[in-house]
Amino acid sequence: QVQLVESGGGLVQAGGSLRLSCAASGRAFSSYAMGWFRQAPGKEREFVAGISWNGGNTHYADPVKGRFTISRDNAKNRVTLKMNSLNPEDTAIYYCAGAAGYGVPPTRGHEYRDWGQGTQVTVSS
Repeated sequence: QVQLVESGGGLVQAGGSLRLSCAASGRAFSSYAMGWFRQAPGKEREFVAGISWNGGNTHYADPVKGRFTISRDNAKNRVTLKMNSLNPEDTAIYYCAGAAGYGVPPTRGHEYRDWGQGTQVTVSS
């Protein structure tokens, strides 16, 4: 099990950028696939991006492809989501999550065991 803490959210204008970080504690982190999810008001939680345990495999949801980049540093127990060209539709609470036992990062929330508390991202038009 790992404990996850997100940071880096905030208010940004459309077209701007943000970098979200997820700090993990626990020795299992380096073996976990990691993902970012988001939930906008009145909407279901959705997958945003995922990365395999060694960073060799990444996967993105269609709405963020080409704009968001997920990366990880196992030496620092950290996962990062770099978000460029933000638009108001990206406004949501963003969650970091960890999945054990997956070679390829899963895309469904129930496949992730450990979750952070979330960080708010608000994009103004």
